[in-house]
Amino acid sequence: MSTDLELLQGTLDLLVLKTLTWGPMHGYAVARWIRETTNDELHVEEGALYTALHRMEKRAWIAADWGVSENNRKARYYRLTAAGRRQLLGKSAAFERYAQAVFRILRTA
Repeated sequence: MSTDLELLQGTLDLLVLKTLTWGPMHGYAVARWIRETTNDELHVEEGALYTALHRMEKRAWIAADWGVSENNRKARYYRLTAAGRRQLLGKSAAFERYAQAVFRILRTA
């Protein structure tokens, strides 16, 4: 069984990988997309997000290039790699099985 930290990291990785399927984004845009898409239910803290982005970059799931943000500031833009797409598929399936198992327990009388 995964530790709480592994589960949290895995969930954040999954959210970031899914977010990047929409195209390259800088870190703030990733956090904003997650927040807006979940109707303000999920807020990703900056420290956790950048730790996750760097971890996934080291694993070659994402790659980064410097660019200019919509605010005319220098920013790193992260994009999904082929390895990241494969990881997203595997993690999505595993997370769905996990969530279904949790819901089975929560829905018992």
